Amino acid sequence: MNYRQYVNIPTWKFRSPLDELYRIRKQMEELYQDSTVPTQRAGAGVFPLINLTEDKNSYYVRAELPGVKADELDIQVTANNLAISGERKIAAVAEGARYHRREREAGTFSRMIGLPGDINPDKVDAKLKNGLLTVVVSKAEVAKPKQIAVSS
Repeated sequence: MNYRQYVNIPTWKFRSPLDELYRIRKQMEELYQDSTVPTQRAGAGVFPLINLTEDKNSYYVRAELPGVKADELDIQVTANNLAISGERKIAAVAEGARYHRREREAGTFSRMIGLPGDINPDKVDAKLKNGLLTVVVSKAEVAKPKQIAVSS
C-alpha cells in the first residue's frame, strides 16, 4: 500500500542534472517555430498587395495603390522579375490631433515579383486607374504553350 497517495505527499523522482537543460532547449525550439510561422493577416507589413494571374499569352499583375499617382511609380522588368517601387504620401493631420488607430503609413515602397516563366521585356503595359495598377507582361515565345500535332 502506498501511503503517500492517501496523505497527498508528492513523490520524488530521480532527475538527471541535464533534465533542466533539455526542458529549456525544448522551449527554445517551440519559441523559434512559433516565430517562423507566417501570420495570417493580409498584407502584414507588405505594400502594395498584389495578385498575379496568367493566361496563354501574358502575365497580369494587379496591385492596390490607393492615393499613389502614376508619376510616383517606377516599374522595371528584368529576366523574369517585375519591380514596382514608388512613394505613398498621406495628408498630414492637424497639429495636436491624437491617433486612435494608425494602419496606413506613408513612405517609399518596393516590391519584386518573380514571374513563373520567361517574359518579353519589350511588351509590357502598365495602367493605373482608381488606385488599381494593372501591369500586363507578355510571355516570351519560349514560355508560350505550343500545340503539337500527333501523327500516326
